[in-house]
Amino acid sequence: MDRELALEIVRVTEAAALASAQWMGRGKKNEADDAATTAMRKMFDSVDMTGTVVIGEGELDEAPMLYIGETLGSGNGPEVDIAVDPLEGTNIVAKGLANAMSVIAIADKGTLLHAPDMYMQKIAVGPKAAGKISLDDPIEKTIEIVAEAANKRIQDLTVIIQERDRHQDLIDRVRAKGARVKLFGDGDVGASIATALPTTGVDLFVGIGGAPEGVISAAALKCLGGEMQARLLPQDEAEEVRCRHMGLKDPRQLLTLEDLVAGDDAIFAATGVSSGELLEGVTFLGGDLVETHSIVMRCKTKTVRFIKAHHHLEHKPHLVMEL
Repeated sequence: MDRELALEIVRVTEAAALASAQWMGRGKKNEADDAATTAMRKMFDSVDMTGTVVIGEGELDEAPMLYIGETLGSGNGPEVDIAVDPLEGTNIVAKGLANAMSVIAIADKGTLLHAPDMYMQKIAVGPKAAGKISLDDPIEKTIEIVAEAANKRIQDLTVIIQERDRHQDLIDRVRAKGARVKLFGDGDVGASIATALPTTGVDLFVGIGGAPEGVISAAALKCLGGEMQARLLPQDEAEEVRCRHMGLKDPRQLLTLEDLVAGDDAIFAATGVSSGELLEGVTFLGGDLVETHSIVMRCKTKTVRFIKAHHHLEHKPHLVMEL
């Protein structure tokens, strides 16, 4: 992939964040999601690449979502796979809460996991514990492994878990082991990445969430030297058939980081919509001036850039919300 793609992809996440942030706190999650999707699709048209969505939140009959199989980009330049979530945290934006982002991962064609939008079991750690964990280990053993790798006492270890009924037994077991539990509502991409950033204080991510978010997170963790393992969780025979149709002979196989993001290169980009642990959100500074905060990273070079940008909405009328 061309290195210039990294900054081009940030322009795409910025557009989606700017469009959706105008719906912050208005109680309309679908409108916020549609605004992000529309802006992202339009901005992709200006990027010189031929990209195919291999995992995302939409199917062909669920427009206006970016559907699996959709081609994005100008049609010129490299062929790439795309994993995308125009607005991770639609409920977050509707309620005016923290940690909403626009996120994208791209990689060379044929290297990102091709799978339906469905539930996925995941585990993620930073560089210190990479190569030492297994999704199949009991959580108690995993906590011991991560604590030793991080040179921490178990009681000082922080495990981040999405606050859902399906995770209650997991939460209880982590607490019984003596580790700390940090709960979050929506947006597990940021939670996964937090394990690889020492300033967050998060050591381990575990739980069940969306498959698109899993692949996007895996791309970021690969750039940061962390690790993710996962397993798709088909809920019925129809979902299993869809997995096989997309090339997964065993829909429930253990997926390593290399299965999720193959090869030696990937690019991850995110722009904050509302402020969180990873990024500050979109800030309306008055008049038509708006500030965004983004992160972009590339696996091949291990470069991580944090970008603060000022945007004049007067020159971006297509991103201005009409009430």
